[in-house]
Amino acid sequence: MCPLRIVVDRLDDWRPYYTTEDLISADDFLAIDRRHRAGSGEAERATHVINLCSDLDYLGNGYYVSLLAQARSQRVLPTVETLNALSRKALIDLELASLAPLLADLARKEQLAGESLVLRVLFGESLEPGLAKLARRLFERLPCPLLEARLVKRQREWRLARLKPLRLRDLAAAEQDLFATALNRHSRKVWRTPKARRRYRFDLAILVDPQEALPPSNRSALRAFIRAGRRLGIDVSLITKRDAGRLAEFDALFIRETTALDHHTYRMARQAEHEGLVVIDAPQDILRCTNKVYLHALLRARGVPAPEGRLLQRRDRGRLAERLAGLSFPLVLKVPDGSFSRGVVKVTDPEHLEREAAKLFEASALLLLQEWLPTEYDWRIGVLDGQVLFASRYYMARGHWQIYDHSGSRVKSGGFTTHDPTEVPPAVLQAALKACRLIGSGLYGVDLKQCGERAVVIEVNDNPNVDAGIEDARLGRALFDRIMGVFLARMEAQRRQVS
Repeated sequence: MCPLRIVVDRLDDWRPYYTTEDLISADDFLAIDRRHRAGSGEAERATHVINLCSDLDYLGNGYYVSLLAQARSQRVLPTVETLNALSRKALIDLELASLAPLLADLARKEQLAGESLVLRVLFGESLEPGLAKLARRLFERLPCPLLEARLVKRQREWRLARLKPLRLRDLAAAEQDLFATALNRHSRKVWRTPKARRRYRFDLAILVDPQEALPPSNRSALRAFIRAGRRLGIDVSLITKRDAGRLAEFDALFIRETTALDHHTYRMARQAEHEGLVVIDAPQDILRCTNKVYLHALLRARGVPAPEGRLLQRRDRGRLAERLAGLSFPLVLKVPDGSFSRGVVKVTDPEHLEREAAKLFEASALLLLQEWLPTEYDWRIGVLDGQVLFASRYYMARGHWQIYDHSGSRVKSGGFTTHDPTEVPPAVLQAALKACRLIGSGLYGVDLKQCGERAVVIEVNDNPNVDAGIEDARLGRALFDRIMGVFLARMEAQRRQVS
């Protein structure tokens, strides 16, 4: 049986499109369990369902298609949660509240004309090129294959007045062409040959940003991940934030884009976890690792060796000297969610601390002040599933006290060396593993400083660099095989739980 089902009210609704063995009527889809119990021998093995029924209201045929698909542990588009949201204007407004700035921007660019307009969205695409971003956002927030949005202008501001599912048979000829193209892009499974379908047991998406200046994995590493996955029977695809609506197609999500809380990486991780995907980085990992204040408190509370430090509040401004007991200059001042050495300042005296704190308090209510530990390099210990994956030394940028130097027009970084974990001092490995156990069982990069016999955890990164030519210098392709192997084991365990 094919892993995909496209469900329509009647098979005749599909007449304008190419014939596909994945097609099934709503009545037949709903009767699958009954036929199987009656001894027909036909078990439904589809893992993905695209519901194109017209009656999507509560307890309608289309509603039951999504409901039963989810009960069968199939990934369905739209989900029952999406249908419930679409049935209530208040929930739609809640889901789409963040679209106001985009609507204002489109109005400024004169992409919204007149006093009202209707936009049809087909798998996140539209016939209106100027409204492509809006169409994509609507689909990402409320993933439904066919949507119709009505926008109105009130008091000089554009607002979403209505958003509802669109019937397949109501598409005009040009929209039918776009629908077929968008569906093809949305799910390659529709057009795969049976041989290609049998080749891979699982589908994994790697989230990337092609424009990111300092991505967690370089292009060679991404190619290595794809090859490693396919050696293990995993079809690996690169996706971007524009593909948020496609997450239900996959069995796992691997985030290879720098993460942040108020960011699409976190939202997509949550969405993928909600859909039942294996996710690295899991939302919990992003939440726990991206904030240095949280990590500082966590490490101190659990006895993990870390630099001496203090949390500073905005109300401490003007009397910061009172918070310095036990600390001596120079010190390091950090914003909670900086990355790649950004938002980290070395302060040399109380006056310098007051000036820099005043700047950083504009962006954060809390700051972290820590002892300065000058070293030639930082250890980076890669940990996956509670096991050491790699060990590297990242050296400070030339003439600078950090690995990354942002002081000039171009970012400069120091060199690196990669080591066998047996070459790493035991105290460094012990501290790294102890810190990771407090976070979870995902993929982490623990940064540590070694000062004599003392090894302290600087931070735990949820989205560590895994670059070809650096972290794989010792293990080679086995590094990528190990990471994909963890995904495989988790996907297999997940499938056993739902079968």
